[in-house]
Amino acid sequence: MKIEVFDTTLRDGEQTPGVSLTKNKKLRIASKLDEIGVNSIEAGSAITSSGERESIKAITSQGFKSEIVSFARTLKQDVDYCLECDVDAVNIVVPTSDLHLKYKLKKTQEDILNQAVEIVSYSKDHGLNVELSAEDSTRTDINFLKKLFKSTIEVGADRICPCDTVGILNPLKAFRFYKEFNDLNVPVSAHCHNDFGLAVANTLSAIEGGASRFHGTINGIGERAGNAAIEEVVLGLDTLYANNKTNEKKYTTDIKINQIYNTSKLVSRLTDVYLQPNKAIVGDNAFAHESGIHADGVSKNSATYEPITPELVGHRRRFIIGKHVGRRGLKERLNELGLESDDKQVCEIFDKIKDLGDKGKTVTDTDLEAIAEQVLEIDNENKIKLDEITIVSGNKIRPTASIKLNVEDSEIIEADVGIGPVDAAINALNKGINDIIDIELLEFHVDAITGGTDALIDVIVRLKQGDQIVSARSTEPDIINASVEAYLNGVNRLIEIRKKNPQLN
Repeated sequence: MKIEVFDTTLRDGEQTPGVSLTKNKKLRIASKLDEIGVNSIEAGSAITSSGERESIKAITSQGFKSEIVSFARTLKQDVDYCLECDVDAVNIVVPTSDLHLKYKLKKTQEDILNQAVEIVSYSKDHGLNVELSAEDSTRTDINFLKKLFKSTIEVGADRICPCDTVGILNPLKAFRFYKEFNDLNVPVSAHCHNDFGLAVANTLSAIEGGASRFHGTINGIGERAGNAAIEEVVLGLDTLYANNKTNEKKYTTDIKINQIYNTSKLVSRLTDVYLQPNKAIVGDNAFAHESGIHADGVSKNSATYEPITPELVGHRRRFIIGKHVGRRGLKERLNELGLESDDKQVCEIFDKIKDLGDKGKTVTDTDLEAIAEQVLEIDNENKIKLDEITIVSGNKIRPTASIKLNVEDSEIIEADVGIGPVDAAINALNKGINDIIDIELLEFHVDAITGGTDALIDVIVRLKQGDQIVSARSTEPDIINASVEAYLNGVNRLIEIRKKNPQLN
């Protein structure tokens, strides 16, 4: 059975507190959603502002394969703005619960029914596809809800969407609830919120109950606790309902599953919504292994501790170095870093890593590199060295940094500004190394090791170049020096890896 995906990242997702997308960002996300096979893209709410309408127009002008949708209330003005934006469809949202009618709208069920019928007729008369979404359906009298849906279908509503607006369903209730609408003879969409952490489970149950479409967002972003995460629902449908013997799929979608990870990263980057490391499917730790037992099993057969392969979604497997690491996982990471070692040397490095972990220290790649080079008696000289850094900052001046780098006896001088002095220093550093290596900063973490204003500062960074990711640290009393040193440690490590693995260039 084909399940269609209605993406509302650009509308419901943008209602995440603190998220506001520019036209260009919306267009980039919409383009990616169209590329991966999303069936319907809710580009926004045309009534919101002139800027929102410009964003929607920019999306509708692209000729995407996806159906482009705008949110609308039961008001002709809303639909007129949707028409101005040249969308293919409207998602007409109608509050239906007694709670919403009494306290929010101060209207009767009959008032709302008449408004819904009138606006669906108006939208159809103007050539729009119509999805009728009943807000707070799960707290609405079921008889009134069915009457509303039947009445709007009679005047042309193309599909209906009973919404679990505050996420109060559980999987069994979701199955029973969405099964109530199987006799309406139009596609039924599931729209589940994540207030109790059940949005994905409820969506899967809704589909089992008969829904043929579902609403969701990339990474599950949205107001309050968010919406159903599209990547989780899609992988759930693809994997959990497949016949283990024949691999026959009970449910399919048009989503290009191998594009899920980079789509997730794009949305996270453009919305500035941090992706928790243990996020299912797309989190950094989704395919990361530290435990020696797990790492050993995965190295022999990934299915031992991974239900799907990371390559399926465009992700990658990582072996984490820490107190729980096993020798096999350590050997894998040493190989990734281009550090060849025999069994005896691995055992010696292993013991030193365990000792660090027992002391409560996070083991970064530079720690591992330093330990390994000591054991392997390797003397690597950093290609890039910091000769000098100067910072100007204050409450009346934009933070500015100037740096002098020594790169194999050549001098590079650069300067840049930033939001703060650390940001300015890293920006200047990136300008200085731009012609040498292209670096992406994935993570920046700061801890004060001791108390007081003269505390030692521990900075850990994660850097990426191509497919290679390394972590590095520095501990200094000065946060700027610690940040720059940690960053340079990581950069030099990546340069060394590239040098030892020319195929990565």
